[in-house]
Amino acid sequence: MLAVTTVIAQPPSTKSKNDQAIEKQIRQLNTDEHDAFMKNDADALAKIWSDDFVVTNPFNQFVSKQQVLALVKNGVLAFKSYERNIEYVKNYGDTVVVAGTETCVWGGKIPIAGQESKLRFTQVWRKQSGKWQEVTRHANMVPPAQVKPAL
Repeated sequence: MLAVTTVIAQPPSTKSKNDQAIEKQIRQLNTDEHDAFMKNDADALAKIWSDDFVVTNPFNQFVSKQQVLALVKNGVLAFKSYERNIEYVKNYGDTVVVAGTETCVWGGKIPIAGQESKLRFTQVWRKQSGKWQEVTRHANMVPPAQVKPAL
């Protein structure tokens, strides 16, 4: 199993100490979320996610926290391997936006178990009742051999 959260090398930070501290907390929460998925720990995920958490998942479905937790508990949503690469973290006060890529091999009872997928994701975290919680996530599968336009 590969359980890695990587950091892309960036130029020296011009972020405030507060922004750096918040980014560190959000990165740790991402690691905690990853680890909870790898352990099929729905209780840990429930603590990380806001009660109003919603996801547009890689299968083009819009699902609630309770629906995702049920998939984890029922063994449908599981991973054989899962790597998350955070490329962007931006603090907007009580809201933080995170974006990056993921590579996973699906496990569990999902119809594509055993297959690898490359994903692009965006998350939104909010400070709620004194703690950071993930409130929304969008993830989509990146098609193979996607042509990257020149920027």
